[in-house]
Amino acid sequence: MARSHVPVALGAAIFALFIIFQLCSSFGVPQIDFWHWKLESHGRHGVPQAHIFSENEATVAAESGESSQYLLGVGKADITGPVVELNMMGYANSSQVGTGLRQRIYSRAFIVGDPKDPSQRFVYIVLDTQSGDTAVRYGILEGLADLGSEYSMYSQKNVAVTGTHSHSGPGAWLNYLLPQITSLGFSKQSYQAIVDGAILSIKRAHESLELGSVSAGTTTIKNANINRSLYAYLANPESERDRYTDNVDKTMTLLKFTRASDGKDIGILTWFAVHGTSLLGNQTIIAADNKGVAAYLVEQEMKSNENAAEAFVAGFSQANVGDTTPNVEGAWCEDGSNTECKLEDSTCGGKSQDCHGRGPYFGLNDGGVKSCYEIGKRQADGALSIYNSMADDGIPISGSAVRSFHTFVDFSDFTFTLPNGTIASTCPAAMGNSFAAGTSDGPGAFDFKQNDSGAPDNPLWNAVGGLIAEPGPEQIKCQYPKPILLNVGEAHTPYDWTPNIVDIQVLRVGQFIVIVSPGEATTMSGRRWREAVYDAAVSSSLVSSSSTSPIVVLGGPANSYTHYIATEEEYGIQRYEGASTLYGPNTLNAYINATLTYLTYLSDSSTGSSPLGPLPPNNVNKSLSFITGVVFDGKPFGKSFGEVLTDASSSYALGSLVKVTFQASNPRNNLKLEATYAAVEREGDDGSWTQIKNDEDWELAFEWKRTNSVLGYSEVTVTWDTSLTAEAGTYRIKYFGDSKAAFTGTISEFEGSSTVFTLA
Repeated sequence: MARSHVPVALGAAIFALFIIFQLCSSFGVPQIDFWHWKLESHGRHGVPQAHIFSENEATVAAESGESSQYLLGVGKADITGPVVELNMMGYANSSQVGTGLRQRIYSRAFIVGDPKDPSQRFVYIVLDTQSGDTAVRYGILEGLADLGSEYSMYSQKNVAVTGTHSHSGPGAWLNYLLPQITSLGFSKQSYQAIVDGAILSIKRAHESLELGSVSAGTTTIKNANINRSLYAYLANPESERDRYTDNVDKTMTLLKFTRASDGKDIGILTWFAVHGTSLLGNQTIIAADNKGVAAYLVEQEMKSNENAAEAFVAGFSQANVGDTTPNVEGAWCEDGSNTECKLEDSTCGGKSQDCHGRGPYFGLNDGGVKSCYEIGKRQADGALSIYNSMADDGIPISGSAVRSFHTFVDFSDFTFTLPNGTIASTCPAAMGNSFAAGTSDGPGAFDFKQNDSGAPDNPLWNAVGGLIAEPGPEQIKCQYPKPILLNVGEAHTPYDWTPNIVDIQVLRVGQFIVIVSPGEATTMSGRRWREAVYDAAVSSSLVSSSSTSPIVVLGGPANSYTHYIATEEEYGIQRYEGASTLYGPNTLNAYINATLTYLTYLSDSSTGSSPLGPLPPNNVNKSLSFITGVVFDGKPFGKSFGEVLTDASSSYALGSLVKVTFQASNPRNNLKLEATYAAVEREGDDGSWTQIKNDEDWELAFEWKRTNSVLGYSEVTVTWDTSLTAEAGTYRIKYFGDSKAAFTGTISEFEGSSTVFTLA
């Protein structure tokens, strides 16, 4: 049989890619944000809190006895990839290319195990990345297998890889084609930094395993998130909305890990829903956004806490983040009118481009840096308030069971039965028009707007969408009322554009249950999902103690990135979140159904293992890349690498910015994992120098600039903000670089140092 359709399809796909690359290069991609299961009337309708346990239940649980003992381990490792000349991952803006580093990004791993059964344990990883990812998870599992039999208990079923949903880290590491487009493809260097660091964090957690106890607590953080898609949220039934005090979840839930040997706390793991979009799409310095700030502040605080062990690890995991924003001052028109954006579609004068969310320190023109620090601090303060009150109010996690399950389910056509007996199904993945409109955290391009259920007006996007994969009548009907802009689930050339196979995973320790979501569940989606699991756990006596209620949280986006999970009602509105809900109006129902199907694997008596399911593809070795490497580094005649070009002054007042510029090389020559590009050193009374600040610290910014592309010249400016934690003393600024020779490609280390200066 002739195969003429193969070159035709390939040619069409290549042409579509060319068109999209050109669009992205010129305009940026219309915003890619990383880029119902209704309960019956017997549900817990009186519960106002987000995480399904009340204060009365907490008291009962606390009075029921001591925490059980588990094997506990925590670990942290550097995953900072290329910080320059690579598209950043989150806003899908091709012009947002990294130019430096404000804060290193990390993997934080938490292991909980059954002391009596080495096979019963799980690993919960919190990456300072936009999401989890299929290829990254494959790489982590392969790396753990390579460590030998001691690590053989870590597998598909019990390793959860979550992202904080930061929009300010390096990109080009995701498995599928769609998120690779704005980064000009796939970067093995960026990918490997995440995989290797995640493995190292697990190794450190594994090597630290010892007996200990786990306890839980909550607090309300009122000023760190609002709903950016209120119009869609209001489409949910009023009776359901009335059960909750807020239109986003403002409850932070915290687990504390305490080792038995000396009673010291080794770490905390929190869940709180707020987008990692405090740092705006117009800034290009790599950081971990607000949750990275929160983790940093808590870990710094614990260095002087006598109850905390050395190398204390603070994980700030994402929750039902879909429709949340840290831009808590609301969405306003930046068109001179100074009016709020239109509620229904977040437009200003009919256009989405001028509608922008405002954080706590909006107006400073700093790319959201100060707002980011503030939202991070509010989360850190919330976590510390829980931690400090847990001696009196903590809920002991009890019960011998440590259980987990994971399976893959193909959502391109998943058929299931709703509680009312109706047969429902999902569809191959597709993006709607409003996906291209973006959000108030980062508006899209062209003439798209949110809450758009009509045909797209832009003929170029129509043509591109048709070239990717023309949706047929069945797909159009299945996705209704979403107008299909990009039929990505049926696009497989040159490889899959987006996932159709999704991860279904749940973890359990005692009465604490973690739903691991591969997509961004909206506020109400997360509430329904958690409540369904809670009710099933109660009705099936999954938590065996009659005096202990389940505690259910949702973490993600994890393991893969399946975009959004809106409720059926929100899907009908077709704002950004609904348009980015890939698998049709029954997406949330399908996730809940699949989760409940396998929940019995979490029971105390379960000895079986959940089915593997259909494996998703691993595209690491087939991904396209148009990312150029470092050719060589040059320097002007008479200059040397590391030489100071603009030096520090001899003295500064506390609160000043100290800036030093050096003759530089390309930071991609050496990622400095577990090391640093820049440092502040303090002189001691004996004349010795001690490093007191480095790339981990928020107040030290490292900015790189290409000054001559032909000759390979570049400069680095290191800026120390002394207004946060600095003290009077004598200091110097250091720069650590690696240059690449023109003909041999040899990499050579060097360093530079500023003049000595005083701070008073």
